[in-house]
Amino acid sequence: MSTSSLPSYVAPPAFPRTPSYSAEPQAFEQRLALNRPARRPSGNFVKQAKNVGLRLFAQEDNATLPTYGCGAAVEGEVSLSKTDGVTAVEVKIEGSLRLREVAEGGTTTYKLCLTRVPLWSKETDSDPCPASLQFSLTLPTTFSDGRETYPLPPTHDVHLSGVPGFNANIEYAVSATMVRNKATALLRLGGGVVSTPLIYYPRSRPAVPLPSPMRQSFDTFRFIETPEWRSWESTMKARISGAKDISCQLFLPAARVYCINQHIPFHVTFSSSAFSLAAFLPYGPTATILAPNKVFTRIRVLRQSIVDVRNAMVLGTKTDIWRVDTIGEAEFKHSGDGPDLLCFNGQIRLDPQVRIGGFKAGGLVVKDFIEFTMIPPDPPKAPFAEMRLVVPIRLTTDPWSVDSLMPAITEPSTPEESI
Repeated sequence: MSTSSLPSYVAPPAFPRTPSYSAEPQAFEQRLALNRPARRPSGNFVKQAKNVGLRLFAQEDNATLPTYGCGAAVEGEVSLSKTDGVTAVEVKIEGSLRLREVAEGGTTTYKLCLTRVPLWSKETDSDPCPASLQFSLTLPTTFSDGRETYPLPPTHDVHLSGVPGFNANIEYAVSATMVRNKATALLRLGGGVVSTPLIYYPRSRPAVPLPSPMRQSFDTFRFIETPEWRSWESTMKARISGAKDISCQLFLPAARVYCINQHIPFHVTFSSSAFSLAAFLPYGPTATILAPNKVFTRIRVLRQSIVDVRNAMVLGTKTDIWRVDTIGEAEFKHSGDGPDLLCFNGQIRLDPQVRIGGFKAGGLVVKDFIEFTMIPPDPPKAPFAEMRLVVPIRLTTDPWSVDSLMPAITEPSTPEESI
């Protein structure tokens, strides 16, 4: 092939100077995203036993227990008070899920992880055992119970008192073991084991941010629906002559994935005749003069913890045991009335003690729901029957962020069973 027909290349233009860049945006610039890893703690967690010590790196100062996230590296150092007669040094991480049913006495244990790494051995190392040995072990992200594979569950403890009842514990620990020969054992030097529980809290965030509040129509006061909000409806059945049923509509951010450290916004409408709405007012979501300390219409976040120890069926029904806890409560604000409409909005405040979201691991399932109810104090005499609406949600440890590197949680699927 002849090269005489090949095009010639133009020399690159000469720039008088190289453009300057800065880490922070200037006054006329805007940052669109910043994928910067989270700050690495600089403190150490130290646990000391008689002959051996354990130091774990990258922990918060004054931490009561070491804490790790999803797929984290457990890094640290094992220190020996004396190395005479040492034959082996190893470090181990283990996790377990224990389920115990109180009534039947059955117990099931799942091994969540077990990683054992030799740091020094007389049989394989020719050099003398050093006084300190560093290590790094990576936590697994999943575990299998032999039937299914699940994400590694967080540290958690829940129990149900009474009969039937249950205890469910998810625990993790890291330990270091030093072994000496029999001759030094006779000198009372002995071996040593140091161990500490560790807290495993995998972090997560919603895939989308919380939407802006819904706007209301100027003439009807009805909320103007947008794709960022989704509604759920239920009916409050009338029980007195002349009254009509009340249509109850709950609006929530459509994704149904919320951060445990953020308030969950909502909007509510009650639609019916003027007579029915007037009869409903004493049972509404805000206190009245007649009942200043009683509210019968509520929105709560409920957590259902389900334990299946035996994995059995009785007459076609699972032998699950569960408990339900309230982990969040709504505050209502009146936002307007129409001729056939009552409107409210507000926020659900979650219990600050809640540290984790829902999960499934072997025979333990933790689910979260938003419950919208009207429960009259004296149902036979109330003008309306009880109303209950349940919406499944998921909770994350962190809020939405455009430049976050942690996993994003998408919309939850509807559970097989509601609470």
